[in-house]
Amino acid sequence: MEIKEENKRFALYDEETEVGEITWQEASGDVLVVDHTFVDSHYRGQQLAQKLLAAVVEKARREKKKIMPVCSFAVKEFKEKPAYDDVLAR
Repeated sequence: MEIKEENKRFALYDEETEVGEITWQEASGDVLVVDHTFVDSHYRGQQLAQKLLAAVVEKARREKKKIMPVCSFAVKEFKEKPAYDDVLAR
């Protein structure tokens, strides 16, 4: 599995097949609005959506940005993971 950043999204590939993605929009004030997460049903249960979100969190930390979770998956993960509090837009 490989995660690649492509035009305001991270895509997850199993060899050459795209099997998941997480997308964001950039808001004013250096905020990444995470608006969509998807993993193909054949690949669910492997923590792949969590890995995609972790990639966005690392990007935000590296670029000194904040994240506003909007999609239901990202909202749930931010509530359950206090380790992400440093990048949560308030």
